[in-house]
Amino acid sequence: MSHNNFSTRTIISEEFTSQICLVTGGAQGIGLAVVRDLVHRGAKVAIIDIVDATEIAAQFDGDVAAWSVDVRDRDQVRDCVKEVVQHFGRLDVVVNNAGTAARIDLEDMDNETWDRDIATNLKGTYLFTQAAIYPFMRDQGYGRIINVSSISGIMGGPLSSGEQGKRSGPAYAASKGGIIAFTKWVAKEVGAFGITVNSVAPGPVATAQTNNFEYPLDNQVIKRMGEPDDIAAAVTYLASPRAGFVTGETLKVCGGSAIG
Repeated sequence: MSHNNFSTRTIISEEFTSQICLVTGGAQGIGLAVVRDLVHRGAKVAIIDIVDATEIAAQFDGDVAAWSVDVRDRDQVRDCVKEVVQHFGRLDVVVNNAGTAARIDLEDMDNETWDRDIATNLKGTYLFTQAAIYPFMRDQGYGRIINVSSISGIMGGPLSSGEQGKRSGPAYAASKGGIIAFTKWVAKEVGAFGITVNSVAPGPVATAQTNNFEYPLDNQVIKRMGEPDDIAAAVTYLASPRAGFVTGETLKVCGGSAIG
């Protein structure tokens, strides 16, 4: 007869106790799934989004607070990170998830669309990473940075069809590929401070961005769309103390669609 009266779920639910996490793009989709998973595991979370997420934060009984921020604006980002640290007392984890995805091909690409995707996806990741590490994570000798990339940054955009008919565009692919390279660079820079930096590369995931598209799932090893919770599970692993010897990596969460 076993005397083990605790469950794996109980252990997992406590692994982020006293951890303060920040999630950009946290008001919906993958970001909100990450917020929920982190709170379930014991964390307190700052939701960062371009929209007002105070009502969403209120659903978490004080474990979550919200800030409306344009991730492309350096001053807003730096002020936000300072306010999060003042509010919660520290900052342990940053999940750079905010993003945009234009489905415009190279021939029709315009400067405004290109700049939007690069600035939101890549510059936003850089700004929050910089503001969180210097000085906060560096000075406390601990931190986890998880950047949400995409298999588009690895494959150049998976094929899809549907009402809008096009795969994610070259600006999106370039920004997500840049996130992977940026992740590796920063990981080498800050490992000595006790900070790990990793990325997650989702494949087709059922969110508002993919509602009108169909993906060739017959060509995928696991023949279904991913769910936001699939990505959240990978993010929270990389954010956890269990991943302390993992850095500079990109974890593909894509049902096998990007097996190389």
